[in-house]
Amino acid sequence: MKPYAALNPEVILDAIESCCDLRCDGRLQALNSYENRVYQVWLDDGVSVVAKFYRPQRWSSEAIQEEHDFAAELAARELPVVAPLVFNGRTLHEHGGFQFALTPRRGGRTPELDDPDTLQWMGRFIARIHAVGQTRSFEHRPTLDIESFAYEPVQFVLDSDFVPDDLYDTYASVAEDVVERIERRWADAGALRQIRLHGDCHSGNVLWTDEGPHFVDLDDARMGPAVQDLWMCLSGDRKSQQAQLLSVLEGYSEFREFDAAELMLIETLRTLRIVHYAGWLARRWDDPAFPASFPFFNTQHYWQDHILALREQAAALDEPPLQWLR
Repeated sequence: MKPYAALNPEVILDAIESCCDLRCDGRLQALNSYENRVYQVWLDDGVSVVAKFYRPQRWSSEAIQEEHDFAAELAARELPVVAPLVFNGRTLHEHGGFQFALTPRRGGRTPELDDPDTLQWMGRFIARIHAVGQTRSFEHRPTLDIESFAYEPVQFVLDSDFVPDDLYDTYASVAEDVVERIERRWADAGALRQIRLHGDCHSGNVLWTDEGPHFVDLDDARMGPAVQDLWMCLSGDRKSQQAQLLSVLEGYSEFREFDAAELMLIETLRTLRIVHYAGWLARRWDDPAFPASFPFFNTQHYWQDHILALREQAAALDEPPLQWLR
């Protein structure tokens, strides 16, 4: 059975009304999300909320609750994180075989990450998130590691019928090479502190207003090095990334000390994301939303480009890391 086959508008509205004692006016709109199903839902009083229905069997109830508790902890420190709403003493609800949560609807635009002031602002708020994140550890959520972000997705792809026959051996060889380079680069960084992270701090998960950022979607929160929440602010060529990094860390260092050894991991983490993304698409391919939304996947052109991207990352992993000169 497909993961969301039983999730229809009637189930969504009934879940909100029966579990949260709210009255819906019947309107809902699907929002851009693939891992979970997310909807804007209008209430009788004209206010709208965001309902997130978690992908079945992805997280345990304890892991989801840890995500909610972390968001609430950050919000209590007056950090601009959109935390789940509490109804009947709970933030996590269950109805019709689905677990779900409601959050306030927040507007905003994508942050302009080519602006040094915006990058400094991002750095300050991420540092404040990390200052809270370092106070304790997750017990039920995972740690960012090479096994789950590289070895497992590569093996899943190799064991499945996704890579065209004429590219199979090339993909296997290139993936093996790049993962070995990841291992070496990670080892070179040494023992790094693991803290609670946002985990997926790209621009799509940041809503920007005149008052600054609002961080949304802690669905990928996990333990890991602080730089995981910073490197996604960087883009372009090496010179551009170096300038962007200095702006981010200028803001970050106002609220938390940054371990420069973590700079060794920037290209490592970027490569892990590229490797993991292909495995993620492959694992979700039986969800009808994925072939419809990612028609380029599982094509000859996709795998040619993916192999090229891995080769480019292999070269990037051999370059010296970006520098932070305080």
